Amino acid sequence: MTPALEPVRRIAAYGVCTDDDGRVLLVRAAASSGTPGAWSLPGGAVSHGEHPLDTVVRETAAETGLSVAVAGLRDVLADMRALPNRGVTIHTDRLIYAVTVRGGALRDRIGQPTDLARWIAPDDAGALPLRPFTATALGLPPAPVDLRPDAPPEFPSFYAVPGPDGLHRAQRFAAYAVATDPAGRVLLTRVAPGYPGGGCWHLPGGGTDFGEQPGIALLRELVEETGQQGRLVGLLGVASHRDAASLGPEGYPIDWHGVRAFYRVEVTAPAPLAVIDEGGSTDDARWHTVEECVDLKLTEVTEEALRAAGLRP
Repeated sequence: MTPALEPVRRIAAYGVCTDDDGRVLLVRAAASSGTPGAWSLPGGAVSHGEHPLDTVVRETAAETGLSVAVAGLRDVLADMRALPNRGVTIHTDRLIYAVTVRGGALRDRIGQPTDLARWIAPDDAGALPLRPFTATALGLPPAPVDLRPDAPPEFPSFYAVPGPDGLHRAQRFAAYAVATDPAGRVLLTRVAPGYPGGGCWHLPGGGTDFGEQPGIALLRELVEETGQQGRLVGLLGVASHRDAASLGPEGYPIDWHGVRAFYRVEVTAPAPLAVIDEGGSTDDARWHTVEECVDLKLTEVTEEALRAAGLRP
């Protein structure tokens, strides 16, 4: 049994990089880290307001000495990790990108969370103590190097803390659906008054719960906001947006950073539309043709997701 630990959430980005010989770039956790000696993909925490694309480039350079370019998004996943020695349980939403080397020279580090960087052959990687998310990204069985809590702790869906300038700031990970029916219509929800973007049309979805995978959260939110059951088809992309002084129902400005994964979802048997979670950020849900979407006032992330799905020029 793990003791009661303070819940912490973070968002992180990592790169899968291979060389001409098929070896993968990995880094080793230093003795001072939470899992000393464990190997993982290069990467780390997304700073407030930072796009995950920039995170994976910055962190890979810091940990390996190599400059990389992002080639595409591979996966989005979440995990929990208990660190009793630090008194915390961390939920991390991890964005996994494919990257290629632009230049630089491999080097090791001293006095940092990771101390070695190496090109590892696939057969050799399977024999290393890999962090579970790294093993998953490489299609290998994970070694039990992370201690998992017995159950997800309670954690508020919205959490803002004072920033270094005294302004409250919040970083939130969310998952959204580009949901279509057999007729090709797109399901959109309207943002309720009093919330950022009030009156605009948005994608069904929302913030993930502590310990929840993004795909599961998305399908849950789809039911709560629209009354529809959907089937997850695939990952479309990730958006990162910052509003340095967002105003919502809290009534005071918040430096808001949202990282949102959006997925293609099929609703094969549409049910009567219903906003089941009444009193929240959604006050209406409707099906729209692709042509009708052109004349709607859409949120920024909705515009980006529809373009990624090929449903908007």
